[in-house]
Amino acid sequence: MTVSRDLDIVVYGATGFVGRLTAAYLAENLPTGVAVGLAGRSRTKLEKLAADLGTDWRLIEANADDPASLTALAESTRVVITTVGPYAAYGLPLVQACAEAGTDYVDLTGEVLFHRESIDRFDDVARRTGARIVHSCGFDSVPSDLGVHALYRAAEADGNLPLTDTTFVLGSLRGGVSGGTIDSLRRQLDAVRKDSTARKIAARPYSLSPDLSKEPDLGRQNDFAFVDGRSVAPGVSGRLAPFFMASYNTRIVRRSNALRDWAYGRRFRYRETMSVGSSPLSPVLAGLVGLGTGALAAGLSFAPTRFVLDKILPAPGEGPSEKTRENGYFTVDLYASTESGARYTARFAAQGDPGYKATAVMLAESALSLALGGEALHAGGGVLTPAVAFGDVLTERLRAAGFEIIARRLG
Repeated sequence: MTVSRDLDIVVYGATGFVGRLTAAYLAENLPTGVAVGLAGRSRTKLEKLAADLGTDWRLIEANADDPASLTALAESTRVVITTVGPYAAYGLPLVQACAEAGTDYVDLTGEVLFHRESIDRFDDVARRTGARIVHSCGFDSVPSDLGVHALYRAAEADGNLPLTDTTFVLGSLRGGVSGGTIDSLRRQLDAVRKDSTARKIAARPYSLSPDLSKEPDLGRQNDFAFVDGRSVAPGVSGRLAPFFMASYNTRIVRRSNALRDWAYGRRFRYRETMSVGSSPLSPVLAGLVGLGTGALAAGLSFAPTRFVLDKILPAPGEGPSEKTRENGYFTVDLYASTESGARYTARFAAQGDPGYKATAVMLAESALSLALGGEALHAGGGVLTPAVAFGDVLTERLRAAGFEIIARRLG
């Protein structure tokens, strides 16, 4: 397909909360020669944003309800960044436009059902046109996916593949709650409550697999588990609580393994947890975290309690103050065993609110990876994951942006 493109990156949803942060990061860190556009429904808002940023970037009016505008958007650029969610409600028309135009695409979804539908409907199209459709390029699921990629690279360098039991531990986090994430959770809960097929997809550990028939049978993989830290690795103490995004991130990592022809290993098992400290009260605290996560999901599923929660929780398009964003941070440590008996650990950490400031950096650098990565990137198109699409390219870009991403052998 031959399409004339004079832009390298377009930020769609640029006037939304995360869209503005992403556009601002690009304005401050844009490499020379990269042409950027801002897209959204309101030209007036786009003009104000461009003025606030001090840029003369092209402004593009586009709307999820207007397929022709999305086609024109996709055909104008090499890469589209979209922050317009919930993606199940608004995302698929843009995925289609990018897949058909051969345009690379990155987003922030944490929605299993949307991701599965994107694969089913547009993976073949994107493979044919060469479009790299890369979902989940923020806090969900870059630390998970690139963290395991770092473990894989370290074990590969030592000749110690394949990996086996691998655990993600969120050690520390400070930041606000995303209104968009809450709204996505609401919509997915509605979908699984009403549709038995959706429930099965959401519950399946390999729900994002390119081919379920080829996945290994490793028995039950419980993504909502309480774990004794000592069973993970030496030095990990206390009771570990379930991480609230484990049910999505684990599926991204498993898809990466399958897309790489199970390079991590056919016995690779992956789970995600979070630390609540090492005091004697950690089992109680872990239980309370698990109870709170379950209570939120239950509350959003039940009309009377949802009504109350909707008054309290942030709405889509809302986010924390600049001070909160600047003072935020997160630290993730990952631990892996190998069939050879060697053990590895990786750290993925950054300053900045994970769901906003750090996510804007990860999203923008993902787009820049596609725009500038060249032959170092995954060569083919399709619905990919961050580790498969970007791998070492994004790792190095994030390191240069101040992220800590390291991996080493234990012992």
